[in-house]
Amino acid sequence: MAAAGTAALAGAQEARAQQVSSAPKNPVIICASNGYNYLDRGYEALKNGADTLDSAILVVRGPEEDPNDDGVGYGGLPNEEGVVELDSCCMHGPTRRAGSVGGLRNIMNASLVAKAVMEHTGHVMLVGEGAEKFGYAMGFEKKNLLTEHSRKIWMLWKETHSDQDWWGPGIGAPGWKPPLEGKTASIEERMQVLYAKAERLGIAPEDRMDAVRKVLDPPMGTIHCSAVNVKGEISGITTTSGLAWKLPGRCGDSPVIGAGCYTDPEVGSAGATGSGEENIKVAGAHSIVENMRHGMSPREAGLDALKRIVRFHNNDMNQLRYIGMTYYILRKDGAFAGVALWSGPAQRHSKFAVHDGTRRLEDCAALLQGESINWPPITRPPA
Repeated sequence: MAAAGTAALAGAQEARAQQVSSAPKNPVIICASNGYNYLDRGYEALKNGADTLDSAILVVRGPEEDPNDDGVGYGGLPNEEGVVELDSCCMHGPTRRAGSVGGLRNIMNASLVAKAVMEHTGHVMLVGEGAEKFGYAMGFEKKNLLTEHSRKIWMLWKETHSDQDWWGPGIGAPGWKPPLEGKTASIEERMQVLYAKAERLGIAPEDRMDAVRKVLDPPMGTIHCSAVNVKGEISGITTTSGLAWKLPGRCGDSPVIGAGCYTDPEVGSAGATGSGEENIKVAGAHSIVENMRHGMSPREAGLDALKRIVRFHNNDMNQLRYIGMTYYILRKDGAFAGVALWSGPAQRHSKFAVHDGTRRLEDCAALLQGESINWPPITRPPA
């Protein structure tokens, strides 16, 4: 009986291995929804024989180079000192290599610098000043990543703390009022005050409410992309400017191999956007790929990783409501899924982007119904 059971287990494992190892009939690219507009160029390259990592980078470079995208690369919202710091990591399935940069300043394409670390060093990760100097040595252009628009939003953010620190307006300045004592201003009152400050800072009228919302409800802007070709070769990359107003030097999950991105050429690839600190603690991307190795579908593998985050917080919804997490999962045979901790509001369901010959957005499978709110905890501004 024991021998028969062992043989049955071996047969099941072999069947799963054959399923996972088969190549897709068409190339497949999966990414966060902010890469939707750039999927065509990545897919066209992939279909015409381009390397899987190069094809994925064509997608993520879109947000990296867009000054109006304030969560990735150029124009990203800065740290609390007004400096934009970028993180990225990549894994190249065909050669089983990886590269990463963290806290990168003054270079627009963190994705390309991460790839350069992979290709031109014996290391996997470079951070801070070392990553920046390496980038210059590789020929990358020095560029101020803080646009005038993002600088003014940062200034507006600084002024929200003017009753707790030495950022103005100071006592005696026109319009100065003592801080509220014993009561908290309503969200509508805060928005009115911020709107007036945005006007004083010279933010254009059409941009003022957008700036106010980004101060009160800072965006999380990361992009992950995974790509597989008809040979079954697969790669993945994640890139970000990280949390707005973060402490200088903070790295989230995006530069961490196994958290923000993980690719195993025998199984598949996964990446993440959302609460980086929470994802690091469960090694989310690696956990998902290992789940698929052991027979889970992409959807099952992703939901299981989300359940680990929930268990880490003892199912406490008072904590979980401040956590947002989305995983993007691509198996070597072309099967894919997007999964989210929270579904999002009914009119704006959490989505991911995919191209397998047809470019489209699909709903994420959600573990919990509703939407998360950002930390620090403040009332979300009305729509």
